[in-house]
Amino acid sequence: MKPNPAIRTVLFDLDGTIIDTNQLIIDSFMNAMTDIPLTRETIIPHMGTTLQNQLRVFSGLEDVRELEQAYRKYNLAHHDSMVKPFPHVQEVVKALHASGIRLGIVTTKIRPTTMKVLEMFDLSRYMEAIVTVTDVHHPKPHAEPVLTALEKMGADPASALMVGDSPADIQSAQNAGVRAAAVAWSLKGEATLSGYGPDYMLHDMRDLYELTGTERREA
Repeated sequence: MKPNPAIRTVLFDLDGTIIDTNQLIIDSFMNAMTDIPLTRETIIPHMGTTLQNQLRVFSGLEDVRELEQAYRKYNLAHHDSMVKPFPHVQEVVKALHASGIRLGIVTTKIRPTTMKVLEMFDLSRYMEAIVTVTDVHHPKPHAEPVLTALEKMGADPASALMVGDSPADIQSAQNAGVRAAAVAWSLKGEATLSGYGPDYMLHDMRDLYELTGTERREA
């Protein structure tokens, strides 16, 4: 992976990228939709889009308010015991910030659960901008979430990188004129994400040291 010291801003997706919420999300769908035959294989391709979109796809219903309520009730009840950062996330975020790389979050989660998990793992203080699904009119894969984060930060798209685990993350970055890095630990698989043409593929969070041309620092 060639270093690119021109990268001065790194935006992260949340679920499946820096925080491992994968099993919690799958279990929340299964619990909310007991009358619908769902499998991991059915759910995984749609992860990364909005919750309402996924519920509509899985149920065939337009009004998914009851399903959303059931999903969120289960998700909140099991959240703290089932989520954790992916390996080296806290170390890398802290080190990039200390090296002068500007950081932000761009997610399709709602703000309360976004802040909850960032604060649980002491990550919120490093983020200059936190853009959630409730902060935009057009969620990923539209360009708006990425551009909103950059606008809040006063950052140049030409020096920014979006890191994510889903096609929606890659497409949002591309639509915003920002470089995209996919994470190989995505449940969707490296091969699937490669098909969307990300600029980089991260196999370890620590790849960001080399990619941004920053020194590794002890957390």
